[in-house]
Amino acid sequence: MSFDYSVELGRERLNFNTGYLAKQADGAVAVSYGEIVVFASAVASRDVKEGQDFFPLTVDYREKAYAAGKIPGGFIKRESRPSDKEVLVSRLTDRPLRPLFPDDFVNEVQIIIYVLSADGINQHDVCAINAASAALIVSGMPFNGPVGAVRVGRIDGNFIVNPTFAESELSDIDLVVAGTRKAVTMIEGCSKNVSEEDMLQAVVFAHDNIKKICDTQDELKKAVNKASFSYTPYIPDEELKKITREKYYQQLVDLKNITVKKPREDAWNEIYAKAKEELKEQFPDTIGQLRGILDDLDGEIMRKRCLEEGNRADGRGLKDIRPIDIMTGILPRTHGSAVFTRGETQSLGITTLGTISESQKLDNLEGRTEKNFMLHYNFPPFSVGETGRTGNPGRREIGHGMLAERALEYVIPDLLSFPYTIRQVSEILESNGSSSMASVCSGSLSLFNAGVPIKAAVAGIAMGLIMEGDKYAILSDIQGLEDHLGDMDFKVAGTETGITAFQLDIKIEGITPEIMKDALAQAKTGRMEILKVMNSFQSKPETAVSVHAPKIKTIKVRTEKIGEIIGPGGRMIKKIVEETGAEINIDDTGKVVVSSVNQDSIDLAVKAILGIAEDVEVGNIYHGTVKKIMEFGAFVEIAPGKEGLVHISNLDVARVKEVGDICAVGDKMKVKVIKIDRQGRIDLSRKEALEE
Repeated sequence: MSFDYSVELGRERLNFNTGYLAKQADGAVAVSYGEIVVFASAVASRDVKEGQDFFPLTVDYREKAYAAGKIPGGFIKRESRPSDKEVLVSRLTDRPLRPLFPDDFVNEVQIIIYVLSADGINQHDVCAINAASAALIVSGMPFNGPVGAVRVGRIDGNFIVNPTFAESELSDIDLVVAGTRKAVTMIEGCSKNVSEEDMLQAVVFAHDNIKKICDTQDELKKAVNKASFSYTPYIPDEELKKITREKYYQQLVDLKNITVKKPREDAWNEIYAKAKEELKEQFPDTIGQLRGILDDLDGEIMRKRCLEEGNRADGRGLKDIRPIDIMTGILPRTHGSAVFTRGETQSLGITTLGTISESQKLDNLEGRTEKNFMLHYNFPPFSVGETGRTGNPGRREIGHGMLAERALEYVIPDLLSFPYTIRQVSEILESNGSSSMASVCSGSLSLFNAGVPIKAAVAGIAMGLIMEGDKYAILSDIQGLEDHLGDMDFKVAGTETGITAFQLDIKIEGITPEIMKDALAQAKTGRMEILKVMNSFQSKPETAVSVHAPKIKTIKVRTEKIGEIIGPGGRMIKKIVEETGAEINIDDTGKVVVSSVNQDSIDLAVKAILGIAEDVEVGNIYHGTVKKIMEFGAFVEIAPGKEGLVHISNLDVARVKEVGDICAVGDKMKVKVIKIDRQGRIDLSRKEALEE
């Protein structure tokens, strides 16, 4: 039996269908919005690996080329490895779902999502979250949902739910918000320097729509009425927990005297090793639970100190920012560089300026686009003092890089005022929390150092939350331990006047607007403090780009001249490139961008292009090159592709017997245009040019 339930959301209806597709999956739902169709399946394993004490959830979102009526590129002609966008949407879907499974459920769950139809108008990512939640809701799994998700935009001060691709271009807010009926649990997005108050209003607007989606999913669940999934709950060894608390609690309390990350980790590992050795004979079957038990005790102690004493694991107060150190211009051959160190987190930011042709080409379901600013984030294992896998970026690196990119994107100048492709890289050299926000800071400083005329400096800060009942503490500039043991990871980046990027993940059921308001206010205070330090070091961009960066000049030609500049089969523009060494890009509007590391190359190329673009007029003087000698005269090129004849009678003021007596092929010659016939043939005179 097939079930359909829908809810009006903005200009369209969000429709949920189950019972027809993929009936052997535990849960399968197709969500449609406009002409988008997104399918999600959810399946849980019946068996649990022996000794497993964690919840293995995987989310795999894939965009099928056929959804947009396309055939995949490349030789194989089938979808290959996930794109960055697919990885980001997989993460986006995972984050609001994962905290809503019960602690005693450790069966593996796999969620697979396909975009089956794409209309090029509406956006797919929020449909993926809604489809995944609905698949879980109808599966019978122990899932404390449903979760609803919407995208929020704002145009001319008016909030829009699920804006189209075109509307998002006009919007000053672009947020994906997910949550339950009770509260918001996840936010991801960017904005064009909006205030904290406006951001909070956007979240409240989103939650009003999320509640409607959750109600619709609950109706779907009741209609399907699937039996609850049967599983063996993970049961911790209460006796092991009791003895561990009695013997090692105080040793964990004493860790408060160690405020540096690595020494504290070493001391914690010593406690763990000692406890394991002492308890393994008494608890041979459950000793594998010991690490998690000690971790929970450590979290209990840390949380209690924050709530009752206002003190943190590294000795800071709740609002204190870790010490900041900055260095810029440390790499002599890069176009810009900066090291931003905050506590035990360090990001090396490197800016590279390239030509427009080096922009990133993207081919998504919604069509082909280009990016002229990109930020790549690298997190090597040595940054946390470990060995590990290196190679292609993982989901975490792609996600953190995109967050930092969105934070800086607002301040990047447009191509008209700064015609460069900009690649920003953040190399995380040391990490103890907030490395994505350190990447924002190092990126802003590196762009300044590179001479990129960004609108303003941008800083980022990660906020945490400890909540027990109605009592809570908000933590500024969280470190790794507080992220791991706390209830919230709330990242805010922006300038002195507004927010440019925003990310929130909640590990509890959600937070109230009042808590979010307090967190935003505290984040703003911290951001101002960081920006003050950054601006005291360097408050504006360098006046010029690096001598090692390409030089760029933009000129405008008439559109009817574009064909002449390019030439048949591109021969003319290729010739100019070969002769000058410059790179030339010309668009349909007649904008020509010439670039080279050598200014002389640019000048020569511009001269050649303008020579073609400008109409030859009678009476004008040109400095040409002799291309061919005949008995009756010499053919002289006065601009690329434009030649005229200097008749022997016009070669000199005196009578000329042989053309070769005056010039040879390759000679430079000053000539004057004396005639252009109806067929466009040009007559030149060296004699009249010499007389002027």
